[in-house]
Amino acid sequence: MVNFWATWCEPCRDEYPMIVELAKEFKPQGVSVIGVDMDDESDMNLVRRFIARTQPQFPNYRQKPGIDLDAFYDGVNPEWKGTMPQTIFYGRDGQILGFFLGTRPQTVFEQAFRATLGPAGSGGDTGHGGTK
Repeated sequence: MVNFWATWCEPCRDEYPMIVELAKEFKPQGVSVIGVDMDDESDMNLVRRFIARTQPQFPNYRQKPGIDLDAFYDGVNPEWKGTMPQTIFYGRDGQILGFFLGTRPQTVFEQAFRATLGPAGSGGDTGHGGTK
């Protein structure tokens, strides 16, 4: 699961601690989580404080400053136009199982985490797709 977030995004700040807890819960079952921070360079002190407070036990990266964000969004998910947070769920085979544009309740996240544990290449609908 990859979660794109930013400190300036209130829904991201609200959702992130839940993702940190679910990552801990599902890690023993084989679910990996990665965070991607979308903050500007000027906000790095805020990012450091946020990471220190939430204490994720998964890697967090940041988008490269100065890139073409529209091309970045399209490369990550053609249906993503910058809505934050953006969360993508991948199967064991690396294929996208589904994604969330914006936030979802914890129960929906739990269902999506469980769906990532399904058999590789099952291709089944995980019930958490985008805006189709």
